[in-house]
Amino acid sequence: MRPCQPDLRCAITKMPFIYNILFCSLHFIQAERLSPSFVSAPNFSFFFLYSHCWRLDRHNSLHLSSNLEGFVEKREEMEIDLGKNAFDIDFHPSRDLITAGLIDGNLHLYRYSANVKPQRLLKVRAHTESCRAVRFINDGQAIVTCSPDKSILSTDVETGSAIARLEDAHSAAINRLINLSEATIATGDDEGCIKVWDTRQRTCCNTFAAHQEYVSDMFYASDSMKLLGTSGDGTLSVCNLRRNKVQAQSEFSEDELLSVVLMKNGQKVVCGSQTGTLLLYSWGCFKDCSDRFVDLSPNSVDALLKLDEDRIITGSENGLISLVGILPNRIIQPIAEHSEYPVERLAFSHNRKFLGSIAHDEMLKLWDLDELLQDSGKTQTSQDAVADGDSDEMDLEISHPKINKGTKRKSESKGTDLNSSGSFFADL
Repeated sequence: MRPCQPDLRCAITKMPFIYNILFCSLHFIQAERLSPSFVSAPNFSFFFLYSHCWRLDRHNSLHLSSNLEGFVEKREEMEIDLGKNAFDIDFHPSRDLITAGLIDGNLHLYRYSANVKPQRLLKVRAHTESCRAVRFINDGQAIVTCSPDKSILSTDVETGSAIARLEDAHSAAINRLINLSEATIATGDDEGCIKVWDTRQRTCCNTFAAHQEYVSDMFYASDSMKLLGTSGDGTLSVCNLRRNKVQAQSEFSEDELLSVVLMKNGQKVVCGSQTGTLLLYSWGCFKDCSDRFVDLSPNSVDALLKLDEDRIITGSENGLISLVGILPNRIIQPIAEHSEYPVERLAFSHNRKFLGSIAHDEMLKLWDLDELLQDSGKTQTSQDAVADGDSDEMDLEISHPKINKGTKRKSESKGTDLNSSGSFFADL
């Protein structure tokens, strides 16, 4: 057998490390047995030098992996194992408390603090079916929840006891709930009906037959007293609370609208969709979108959270949480990865110190928002420098296979009885 030639050495260096060692060892043993000329100083030097380099590189790789693991642990040190998938979360308006509504109908309440493991304070069997939405009300003294069982429940934060329950609040399963003010909330059901409730007077104030299918999200424009709604029927609705009517509705889009926020000082409405496209509507011109942003495709945008007038935080089907700029439209930076499962909901703590996220992995994660934004700023500066140097290069778009998420489409709305709900918490 001939001594190892330079071309063979080059081929060896391109092989995976474990195969290199096996290959060199076998090559050395066979050469020693078949050809004493192989056992020469150059070949010995090459073999032992290569083995030493592999061990050194292996040591550095392990050291780098441990550093990366520590970095991930630092990012995800505040994790809560809920035991079941969660549909919604909400932070207390003034205290370090967070609540979660679970798929099994339970309501959880946790106390959190920096560098301390979160502590569960309450576990309440709120509904017979899943708890789809949760919100703190009355300055954080109570938690209101809703469910496919068509009921709305108010729970005391301190004791966990039920303050009151309204059965058959909607004629269909309730899917979404948001705060409008300290004393009013809005709920949306699977048949497209939106209702506004006064939690102090315990009455239904407004009812809107806004959509033909389930209400996926809502956003309240307090200055104009308009309630924006998105639906699985692919439309955006604008409900006028003063006039108690659906003031405007967009044309049907190509896919389901899942989330909505108001940006640019009330001038732009941004909707997340099933295909990952962000649809931008100009205020007052709701018939058709004025712009489309497709860089998040093909992963659906299930959650939108407004950071400021120019930036939003998105939660996508691939588990990524991203910082996105609006007009100019751009992905500033993916700031976190919750998991490989779709992000269901995002929320800010009362002081905006933490960002909360839930996905289809039974985990509630609390992220240090300052850390996320600082890292995104550093990365953006680096990207700008690279872009200036490589501005003439071709941009490549990589498409990923779309995960079939299914649909929540329901049958056409059968109308709404304005008096069906009666007074809110009538049994109180």
